[in-house]
Amino acid sequence: MWMTGFDAPSCSTIYLDKPMRNHTLMQTIARANRVFGDKVNGLIVDYIGVFRDLQKALAIYGSASGGDVREGDTPVQAKAALVDELRSAIDLTLQFCTERGINFDEIQTTTESFARIKLWDDAVEAILINDDSKQRYLALTQNVNKLYKAILPDPAAGEFNSSLYAFAEITKRIKQLTPQSDITEVKAAVEEILDQSIGTLTYVIPESNQLIDLSQIDFDALKAQFASGYKHTETEKLKGIISSQLTQMLRLNKSRMNYLDKFQQMIDEYNAGSRNVEIFFGDLVEFAQELNIEDKRAISENLAEEELAIFDLLTKPDITLTEKEKLEIKKVAKELLSTLKQEKLVLDWRRRQQTKAAVKVAIEEVLDHLPESYSTETYQRKCQEVYQHV
Repeated sequence: MWMTGFDAPSCSTIYLDKPMRNHTLMQTIARANRVFGDKVNGLIVDYIGVFRDLQKALAIYGSASGGDVREGDTPVQAKAALVDELRSAIDLTLQFCTERGINFDEIQTTTESFARIKLWDDAVEAILINDDSKQRYLALTQNVNKLYKAILPDPAAGEFNSSLYAFAEITKRIKQLTPQSDITEVKAAVEEILDQSIGTLTYVIPESNQLIDLSQIDFDALKAQFASGYKHTETEKLKGIISSQLTQMLRLNKSRMNYLDKFQQMIDEYNAGSRNVEIFFGDLVEFAQELNIEDKRAISENLAEEELAIFDLLTKPDITLTEKEKLEIKKVAKELLSTLKQEKLVLDWRRRQQTKAAVKVAIEEVLDHLPESYSTETYQRKCQEVYQHV
């Protein structure tokens, strides 16, 4: 069943211990070689010698439908070929690093801890000259890791351990500069909450992620660290912090998309070479301070974040309003959210046409209280935008 009909999501190894030929043999080999996630190949262990029938099967099922199978072609290779491919991938990665002045021999032979840490930091700094260099290194090492996992548990794997460790250490240091969401922790937290909720004990939902507060960043200390020599590393760290904060802000309020456009334009110009690292770092510091002001704007407008998102949808872009009209729109935003949350946003409301229509009607009724300066066309457009936002 596994060989012919069952849709196994991932099968890494097949042991052949009975005669097979023709389409059964072809299906079996295809089952092992199907890629899945990080899996790039399968392993077939032949106890009975069925591969002598492989060429016959290929002649029948490989070339009959225009498969362009030539004599000697085979979907199966000796595992030594995979080891050679891994060796070539490592050499390519080492060449990439050597071109940037990274000496792995020196890193691996240095025994003094602080000296080795400095060599690691120097290697990271050399790779982070721009995003293209960083992504190229990460792609090379990802390919190396895939091939290394594919040859395990072959004894030949021991030959590559030192290189894999060196690559992994640099990769870890690069990724630590950019905060990333790891949903495995969130899933574990959800499962724990579900376990705790089955019973009479009280429980508290934990925070799944630590939010970044740009106002807590000491920019003077950051500039001093930048001046210490690891300019590309500190720039990458600040860029990662800004990217994470900007993602959170956009999730709360899509009208902030102009900040994302500005941020991406800065990165593109830096990668294109039109800004050097000193100018780029200064622009990032200025942009982070600008983001911090935007992040606190809900407080200055006397609105909650959700209310601010509605307020921005109703007032942007290019709508000229008096202070009195702005106060009226804030009142409308608060009233709308209160009405929707208390009366309309029932469980699974998006799955039924009736409840979706009720939400849309509620939005239209509340927005009907917008100032008279809103034309009929603008009113209808804002109703649609707010509905899509909700």
